[in-house]
Amino acid sequence: MTTTFLVTSSLVKVLVILLITVGVFAPILIWAERRQSAMIQDRLGPSRAAIVLPASAVAFIDRARLPMWRLAALTGIVAIVALVTLTFVALKGSNPLPISTSSLTSSLIAFGAASVLLRAGYGMHSMIIRNSGKIMLIGLLHPVADALKFIFKEDFVPPKGDKLLFSLGPIIALIPAIGAFAVIPFASSLHWDYLDQVLPRTGEIAGLVVPLQVASLNVGILFIFAIASTGIIGAAISGYASDNKFSLLGGIRAASQMVSYEVVLGLTLVPAFMVYASLRLEDMATWQHDHVWGIFVPPLTLAAVTFVVAAIAETKRVPFDLPEGESELVGGYLTEYSGMKFGMFFMGEFVEVVSLAAIFSVIFLGGWDVPFLYRDGFEFSLPFVSASYSVPVVHWLVVAIQFGVFLFKIVALIWFQLMIRWSLPRFRYDQLMSLCWKGMLPLSLLNILAVGAFILSGWLDGWVAFFEKLF
Repeated sequence: MTTTFLVTSSLVKVLVILLITVGVFAPILIWAERRQSAMIQDRLGPSRAAIVLPASAVAFIDRARLPMWRLAALTGIVAIVALVTLTFVALKGSNPLPISTSSLTSSLIAFGAASVLLRAGYGMHSMIIRNSGKIMLIGLLHPVADALKFIFKEDFVPPKGDKLLFSLGPIIALIPAIGAFAVIPFASSLHWDYLDQVLPRTGEIAGLVVPLQVASLNVGILFIFAIASTGIIGAAISGYASDNKFSLLGGIRAASQMVSYEVVLGLTLVPAFMVYASLRLEDMATWQHDHVWGIFVPPLTLAAVTFVVAAIAETKRVPFDLPEGESELVGGYLTEYSGMKFGMFFMGEFVEVVSLAAIFSVIFLGGWDVPFLYRDGFEFSLPFVSASYSVPVVHWLVVAIQFGVFLFKIVALIWFQLMIRWSLPRFRYDQLMSLCWKGMLPLSLLNILAVGAFILSGWLDGWVAFFEKLF
């Protein structure tokens, strides 16, 4: 691997992470939170920001709707015919038709995709007509409007505040949240020389290998704890540097809360280290790919539950948003912030949600692992039955499917966190700390003991063998 290729691939991976976390997930999280709160409180919600089209463009869109609908129906019929024909060929066991099976498959994919896209286009055109020529994208333009507002809004700094620390606080809060993605694998390794080939399921493969991970560190998860813990400093010095009593109280609350739950967060993951016998996140994902997802191993099931609770508390989200408690502290350590500095805090909080969802996915849900998908493609089998059905898949498509499923797992976990946010009331501060030190900390220690007994007794091997036989 040449230095140029290494640098280029690393930059591409960094850009992909920034695009996904900062460019896609964080803005959509902002939109989803506003949309959900509007539904709960029966408000209008994020539906005011829009791009207004001229009357001539609206008339053209209106005229194009009917032809688009007819094309969608026509391509859909062709796709259905191709699907029925392929089913007939599969049942017969041979292809007596003048068209090849690969051509039929290509026709099914092409016409099916065209039908879906045309139908989606018809729906968007109809929505624009109903909105009198306004492109609203169901409120997705609001995060863009928010970003513009943050950029052009006045950057207020308290006259008696510490200007250096006041400016450093948002940076320290945002950068570690993004940096945690450096050791998270988002797919298996990419064999550059065999992109369009079906790889063998086992064995070493010669050639250029590109790990789909920015940095493969032998301390893996410890790196995440080390870099994430600096976020505590950002919240603490922001509260101190604001020269505001409410901000100072919020900073103290944030520091004590994050330090406390970071202890629990670390102890929660010790059972994972013991089961996977590695600190590397890529090794954890590979172990689950070869055996069973961690959440199905009994001691790790409890660890997954405690990890979710501690992670939400670590990100200072409802019901653990005591450092920003509006009813008590105005805005906590964010009270004096405005403009892009407030935007960085705002963005950092949502990036933390995404990063913790990604970590949970890798440690407990197999990361990039897809059931029945192996390096050479899909293999479907029934429990306790030896018969199976294989579908070979080229290497680049295998990696693309793994990447897509990994993103889907992150989205599902983010949705779950949003459900918790709008379902539970805020704790009192004494309840928050009691839950940590009197509840979750002893439970995490007992779980470590249970995992040790589980491994030494041999039950772990038996449980994993049972799942391997089942699936």
